[in-house]
Amino acid sequence: MTNPAEILGLPKPAWAADEVGMLYDMAHRFMSEEIAPRYDEFEKNEMVDRESWLKAGAAGLLCASMPEEYGGSGGTFAHESAIIEAIGHVGVDGFGIGLHNSIVAPYILHYGSEEQKKKWLPKLATGELIGAIAMTEPGAGSD
Repeated sequence: MTNPAEILGLPKPAWAADEVGMLYDMAHRFMSEEIAPRYDEFEKNEMVDRESWLKAGAAGLLCASMPEEYGGSGGTFAHESAIIEAIGHVGVDGFGIGLHNSIVAPYILHYGSEEQKKKWLPKLATGELIGAIAMTEPGAGSD
């Protein structure tokens, strides 16, 4: 897999040679092969189907930075960033993994009770549950 920076003649990012780079390649391949062909359908239906979420979980693309004890991959923010970058490069940004991985799961990890962590995080990591959140920013104009 060629990193888009290389196509533009930019130096390859330092992370692209290690396991984070391998995760980027795998995420790019997954999004290209599994999500992109059905993306118009997902956009039309305003949702990504359950099967795709389960496949993403099986591929290790959900909760990559979550500790292994809660079903995650035990990675870092760099791993999550590589997944998000791959999603952007493929152009399937409506999948919702960013919200699921980077907002919902960390809220539970950092603010949930141990019982809540054990109940919800493993299911978020497999795709059995899909994270969502309702928030408002009345002073920021997003309403």
